[in-house]
Amino acid sequence: MRAVVIHAPKDLRIDNYPDTAPGPGEVRVKIANGGICGSDLHYYHHGGFGVVRIQQPMALGHEIAGVVAAVGDGVGSVKSGTRVAVNPSKPCSACRHCQEGLRNQCLDMRFLGSAMRFPHVQGGFREFITVDATQAVPISDKLSLAEAAVAEPLAVCLHAGKQAGALLGKRVLITGCGPIGALMILVARFGGASEIVVTDVADAPLAVARKLGATHAINVATNAAALDPWRVGKGVFDTLFEASGNQAALRAALDVLRPGATLVQLGLGGEMTLPINSIVAKELQLRGTFRFDPEFELAVRLMGEGLIDVKPLITATMPFENAVAAFELASDRAQSMKVQLTF
Repeated sequence: MRAVVIHAPKDLRIDNYPDTAPGPGEVRVKIANGGICGSDLHYYHHGGFGVVRIQQPMALGHEIAGVVAAVGDGVGSVKSGTRVAVNPSKPCSACRHCQEGLRNQCLDMRFLGSAMRFPHVQGGFREFITVDATQAVPISDKLSLAEAAVAEPLAVCLHAGKQAGALLGKRVLITGCGPIGALMILVARFGGASEIVVTDVADAPLAVARKLGATHAINVATNAAALDPWRVGKGVFDTLFEASGNQAALRAALDVLRPGATLVQLGLGGEMTLPINSIVAKELQLRGTFRFDPEFELAVRLMGEGLIDVKPLITATMPFENAVAAFELASDRAQSMKVQLTF
């Protein structure tokens, strides 16, 4: 079979790839759709992110969905022909953190399309993939495979929402409106937020934010004073989802958070210098959020029941043979939000 494989920065190829038959407890999935994630773009442009670098050719992709083509011995959860979203996380279930119920913090996590361990965990941008049967989550008949491929980033945002606590009636600020920031709008709406303000430095993603139901979508590059109405007193927002990974966005947001507000950091931007005095004096609750666990199946269910609609995020779909063009398009925020490959 063929796969979309990164060899070095800007060296993305369509390679022939081994097609593994499913063993006991495994399923083989014919991939239909795969979404290009920010981490995929980091591998494409820079060969990695932070201290993580590709050390061998690696198939990219972890936002995938398809149809079960074969099942191994002992599999009763799905059968051939079942349409599934593929959960890219495979925790060991045996380490201390897994035993504590923190499976997203697994010490021996195998996450599709990740160079964090060596040999790398090969990703899902390929015609077929064989995974543990527990990773193949059946989807509703009403849900398209394109939508199902958004389950992974939606799960990330559902986990972030969980970290924030109750959102019912809360005033929410989201800084950064890439795919994660956009999905946070949907999660905040689902959680019952009374006001959702989104900021970014580009107009195109903010236009998508308005379609998704943001109360206000503000370009802070062209209107730096636009957040002033929310600076009343010591600030008014109850919850911040920081999705840009930009230090300037985080620092500016601190001025409009009310005392005791919760700040959930989603964006990964490397080291930041924070005004600790402001965090201490306003008694802000700073929380991290990392991947997901039960939220993946929740994401599939919410989409399948029509409670969260991710279709407006899918701005382009291209055949995987045109992967380089698709990755270039996905890198252009003025033209795309979520670009998917078809297989």
